[in-house]
Amino acid sequence: MSAAVVSSVPVLADIARSLREGFFMFWETLWPLILGFGLSGAVQAFVGRESMQRKLGDHGPASIARASGYGMISSSCSYAASAMSKSLFVKGADFVASLVFMFASTNLVLELGIVLVVLMGWQFAAAEYVGGAIMIVLLASLGGLWFRGRTVAEARGHLASEAASTHLHGPAENPGREAEPWSTKLRSRGGWADAATYTMADLTMLRKELVIGYVVAGFLAVLVPTSAWNVVFLHGHGFWTSLENVIVGPFIAIISFVCSIGNVPLAAALWHGGISFGGVISFIFADLIALPLLLIYRRYYGGRLALRMLVLFWGVMATAGLITEGIFGALGLIPTTRPETVAPAHFQWNYTTYLNLVFLVLFAVLYWTYRNRVRLGGGSGYALDPVCGMQVQTANAPAAIVHDARTVYFCSDHCRHRFEAGPAKFAGAAATGDHDHRGSPADGAGTMPHAHAVDPVCGMTVDPEHAGAHLTHRGTDVWFCCQGCADTFAADPDAHRMGAAT
Repeated sequence: MSAAVVSSVPVLADIARSLREGFFMFWETLWPLILGFGLSGAVQAFVGRESMQRKLGDHGPASIARASGYGMISSSCSYAASAMSKSLFVKGADFVASLVFMFASTNLVLELGIVLVVLMGWQFAAAEYVGGAIMIVLLASLGGLWFRGRTVAEARGHLASEAASTHLHGPAENPGREAEPWSTKLRSRGGWADAATYTMADLTMLRKELVIGYVVAGFLAVLVPTSAWNVVFLHGHGFWTSLENVIVGPFIAIISFVCSIGNVPLAAALWHGGISFGGVISFIFADLIALPLLLIYRRYYGGRLALRMLVLFWGVMATAGLITEGIFGALGLIPTTRPETVAPAHFQWNYTTYLNLVFLVLFAVLYWTYRNRVRLGGGSGYALDPVCGMQVQTANAPAAIVHDARTVYFCSDHCRHRFEAGPAKFAGAAATGDHDHRGSPADGAGTMPHAHAVDPVCGMTVDPEHAGAHLTHRGTDVWFCCQGCADTFAADPDAHRMGAAT
């Protein structure tokens, strides 16, 4: 359809302008997204977290500090954060400490700050971290009073019963690479392969949130007039304006369904539309009370505790936004002007374009490393969630089931329930998701199969009946642990020594 036809139909023209706005928001933040997710992947691969369950037994200052630190080095996905928080709670962590981990995981991660700096300005990134610290202090202080007694005990018992009912006996704790000295870690090809896999898995996991965030932000920036925002957000009433805005901000987060880093472009559109500085901050904090997550909390902990979580979370997020606005206002750090546009309307040869090109090359390297992670020695002790694609440590997976004699690991119960509702849809991904190349069986049963074959690419012993992939080469059946190894073999069969089934 030509540009002239589009411009002649008002509705089509508005849609085109909205999509263009959303795309250029993405273009402006492309290099920081790659940088942030790349650094996050490296941190997740190289920084150990096995001992976190043993160090979060109460909500004292030391436990809260540890929970915050562990959260900061975790994935920024709201779903994964909620699942890991639940897992910590089941394994003995204090409920408030597990919630602090969840808050830090979604509000204090590196990639969020980088995208905020590029899309909205350094003041918003600074406010995110300052407000995040305030929010954690408020949660730790009030949570001990708000979350206690029979409700919490019943929630822990319910989750423990659900975990026992799966009859799953996962692998034992294995410190593996995390116990090695840093000089050894950073020279490990397998370590960097795992880092690249974390990066690609996190991007795969968050792709829907990112797309929704940019598209919705583009439509809001183009189609919603300033007069409409003026009805939603009060203006010109001093403190009462700030108070109303920080309360309304989380409500928009609830109904927008946008989680994780995908709400940053939407926050930029709200700032452009007239919301207060504190309202922006409270909106960004509120990704943890988007409606899908509220339903997950209800499933985890029951309706009564989920309602308590909503009330306290909303109050803490609004209060932290209000306090942060007061601090930055007193220091004169709140921007006094609002941008006429959220993103440029066309490509420009500027530092953003040059950085995007450089980081696209880096992304290609990361993707190649991810695709060749097995050859490079990565994947030991990890598995890919077949539903969302996230890489999880098998020893600490928040959820797992045994399907077709194979243990399948998930980043969250949300993904596990989706898999159980339609396993055939994810069967291929489940077959290729286990990349534990330590020679142990991947079926979780604890015994080696009677018939086996050797993957000619990585050398792993596989059960032909449950192999991740199969090819016929020169009349001989060749079995592989995963599709990645099969693709590598198919590209150059003569470079690999075949192992027959025995």
